[in-house]
Amino acid sequence: MSTMEQVTVLEKYQPYPEYSNSKTAWIGDIPSTWSLKRVKHTFTIRKRIAGQLGFDILSVTQRGIVVKDIESGDGQLSMDYSKYQRVMPGDFAMNHMDLLTGYVDISAFNGVTSPDYRVFTINQKLYSPRYFLYLFQMGYQLKIFFHMGQGASHLGRWRLATDEFNDMVFPVPSPLEQRTIAAFLDYETARIDKLIAQHQRLIELLKEKRQAVISHAVTKGLNPDAPMKDSGVEWLGEVPEHWVVKKLKHTSKIIDCKNRTPEYFDDGAYFVVRTTNVKNQVLSFDGALYTNEVNFKIWTERGVPPVGSILFTREAPAGEVCIVPNNVKLCMGQRMMNFIPFESQYSTFLFDYLTSDCLGRYISSEAAGSTVTHLRVEQVYNIPVVVPPGNEQIEIDVLLTDIKQRYSLLIDKASETISLIQERRTALISAAVTGKIDLRGWTAPTQEAAA
Repeated sequence: MSTMEQVTVLEKYQPYPEYSNSKTAWIGDIPSTWSLKRVKHTFTIRKRIAGQLGFDILSVTQRGIVVKDIESGDGQLSMDYSKYQRVMPGDFAMNHMDLLTGYVDISAFNGVTSPDYRVFTINQKLYSPRYFLYLFQMGYQLKIFFHMGQGASHLGRWRLATDEFNDMVFPVPSPLEQRTIAAFLDYETARIDKLIAQHQRLIELLKEKRQAVISHAVTKGLNPDAPMKDSGVEWLGEVPEHWVVKKLKHTSKIIDCKNRTPEYFDDGAYFVVRTTNVKNQVLSFDGALYTNEVNFKIWTERGVPPVGSILFTREAPAGEVCIVPNNVKLCMGQRMMNFIPFESQYSTFLFDYLTSDCLGRYISSEAAGSTVTHLRVEQVYNIPVVVPPGNEQIEIDVLLTDIKQRYSLLIDKASETISLIQERRTALISAAVTGKIDLRGWTAPTQEAAA
């Protein structure tokens, strides 16, 4: 299935001959042969307290309902499962306490889940659970439920109260049409998801290739005929003979953060950089927190991170870097460090070096078989770095700037394609479950026709 084929799926189908007004904005007009029903007339909310241990603990995630992995922390964690409620195979389980990032799915497991979840079952034997699942999931994807919720709106955690849930109106086609629509969406979304996975894999491969090119340039140089020497660092291997290998502390002024966080103010003018703000090699202002001038002066007593210097995270996760941009008044929160190369020209090369796989190799070498989630200050000071002559640093920078731009364009294009496909996927589901396309008589293509 190509991207263009997926985009034109909707165009293959005709609308129903006649429609009537549902008087519900998100549903719009529905086929005149369909009906409207409230949730309370179609589903029954279950509240079955387990009252004992021994059941799998289930969690509703954006990937569906999963069995909680205690070791990895996948899913919910709790200190007391005695009040958890039973979930049977075929039950719907819904995170109605978070209408922004929550979800709903049909359980394939026999287990228990949080008492904060809503568990319910369909009470019409002839109805298709999967048809209604597509409707419920669309409610999250299009944020229909979010606008029905109540609670802390500024946190995006509106809850869908029981009364609002029971009074929700859904379009209901005949049981045969429900099964046909569900089968159609199972078939088409599987094809779409496969296409999305292919583009996601393409992005991963592009990032791996970009990383490999950067790593080779900053450790081997651009002259394939240059004499090489042993760097003296096992994971670094050979480097050009005329390059120098140093510890980071001998190339840069390293400023560590204070071991506490400044007080935040809603009207603060000074950005407090936390580890969560350093993402994908840029300074992110998502969830930005600010402090006042008094705290800013205290937290920059060791120096204000200058424009063009490097911000570095020691923990959560270790090894993220970004360049300090223009026109931002900032100080460092906990677990942050600032690298200011003694030679300003070296900043760009050092940044490329730290974004190559060299830093990851160093962290792995320090791990000694365990998982490193943070670096101690002395470990950061002793990061081995290479220092080529200034003219080679410039040549490498020019080459890598061009290469990174070209890879970024390819990655952005693939990401835009994924966004387009995901939008079309949601539109297809919406059109099918609200009767905007007539799928009566649809059958899955044979394997040969689908290929």
